[in-house]
Amino acid sequence: MFDTETLAPAALLADIDDDALSGMDAAGREVAECQRVLAKTGDTVVEELLRGHGPTLDWQHYPPGDIFDPESHAQYYFHLHPAESRAPGEHGHFHTFLRPGGMPPEAAPSLIPTGMGPEDALSHLVAITMDRAGRAIGLFATNRWVTGEAWYPGPVVGGMLDGFAVDLARPSWPTNRWISAMVRLFRPQIHALLEARDVVIDQHAAARPLAEVLEDRRLEVLAQVAIDVEAQRLAIEQERRMRRRAARARLSGGIAAEDPEAGR
Repeated sequence: MFDTETLAPAALLADIDDDALSGMDAAGREVAECQRVLAKTGDTVVEELLRGHGPTLDWQHYPPGDIFDPESHAQYYFHLHPAESRAPGEHGHFHTFLRPGGMPPEAAPSLIPTGMGPEDALSHLVAITMDRAGRAIGLFATNRWVTGEAWYPGPVVGGMLDGFAVDLARPSWPTNRWISAMVRLFRPQIHALLEARDVVIDQHAAARPLAEVLEDRRLEVLAQVAIDVEAQRLAIEQERRMRRRAARARLSGGIAAEDPEAGR
């Protein structure tokens, strides 16, 4: 597992290019706006999916049948594990996926389970842990057997993140927009989790077949990290501010070098 200090937001942003950082900033605003609108009526992104389905049951997918955007081929659902097996502070979590129709053409799995056709070889992207107040508190990556996915290398999965967009009004437009933006907002953490996930699998696959490792019930959550939406947004804004200052300083230095009298 990752130490959360090694995935502190500020430590992950230095290598993000300006366009990607701007996209993350926009995603943060989208996440905050969805949460703001729901909070006005006392709702959360989780309650939006649970409403109307009776008592909340362990392992049940919410909504039943999952949410699937036929245009982007993005898919997700929310569910709960039994209370004794939940992480501290966890109420439940979202699982996010991309199906082959939305993947980059070059995306190729390392392993497709027996009985799964290439057209069904979906990839799990990341899971988002939620607390009882409906706040996102963590991200985690899992072994293949957990979600029944095909297995793609981490860099390939990372290349799928831009394709995850759920542009549907139902069952909840705010939740669909929120989860799409969350994948963009926490892109650096997701890339790091996928890398760590692969390290764990590769270590075990050095001694036995990959297919066996991917079915090992002792290997479930392979990497996880705590997150905070506001801390992420603040780190992005601070990084952008620092870059703007650096750009102004370079510009001022260039003017001074061309004209020593400038600025006197």
